[in-house]
Amino acid sequence: MPYRSVFRDDLFAGKTLIVTGGGSGIGRCTAHELAALGARVVLLGRKEDKLKAVAEEIREDTGREALVFTCDIRDEDKVRDTVAAIYKQVHQVDGLVNNAGGQFPSPVALISQKGWETVIRTNLTGGFLMAREVFMQGMNKTGGSIVNIVADMWGGMPGMGHSGAARAGMDNFTKTAALEWACAGVRVNAVAPGWIASSGMDTYPEGMQRTIKTLRGAVPLKRLGLEAEVSSAITFLLSDGAAFISGDTWRIDGAASQGNVAMFPLPDHKNSKPYDGFHRAVTPNVLKDLD
Repeated sequence: MPYRSVFRDDLFAGKTLIVTGGGSGIGRCTAHELAALGARVVLLGRKEDKLKAVAEEIREDTGREALVFTCDIRDEDKVRDTVAAIYKQVHQVDGLVNNAGGQFPSPVALISQKGWETVIRTNLTGGFLMAREVFMQGMNKTGGSIVNIVADMWGGMPGMGHSGAARAGMDNFTKTAALEWACAGVRVNAVAPGWIASSGMDTYPEGMQRTIKTLRGAVPLKRLGLEAEVSSAITFLLSDGAAFISGDTWRIDGAASQGNVAMFPLPDHKNSKPYDGFHRAVTPNVLKDLD
């Protein structure tokens, strides 16, 4: 069964697109959709086995060969060398999906300096380094599109303050880069996923997993989002159809960041129908026992 994208099959024919964090979750899903639409996908991440597994999935599904590069995006020299190696092999990069990231649950008062700086480097510095190097090593001459993945942090992120701070920084970086790089024909946007049913949910400790089971109650659409619903937004922002969109951040959160549930309680319903385009999607274990 192929990826069921809403976009035309050859949308990215002849294009090369980098997806960081492409070995799992939203990155994996996005890589599949882009490959299904004709792109040559470059998978980048720290764990080669996961990247190779996704590359094999793409080969089985599309017949296309995805390229695999391992890199710790927090290391400036490694990012510079890896991007140079990518350009040496593909010659032109048309798009970058800055998806790699990670965090751990903790109240702000209990986050150590090391823990804080690790999350900031992963979710802000790493994305900056990738965008800068892709721009400086090629997009400044050829143009292109960058999509940064942030998070639904407009109301703060209690329990993950380090990640919220980093994502807010990346949102601001998106706006700044969009302005500074527009003269080179480079568009920079971001998407902010809310609560998305993804494999990462199974990595959190038991206490956090109990909270995860209740999250849909705080979403006006009364469900969690799917990876494909984030990927479709990323895909559009990378496409020519978004040629006049830059410096924007799209919230993919079922309206969870809007309003005040204390003032306007959310009625229960099952009227929101998900877009389940990813044929290899797997429901996280933490959600399998829910209705």
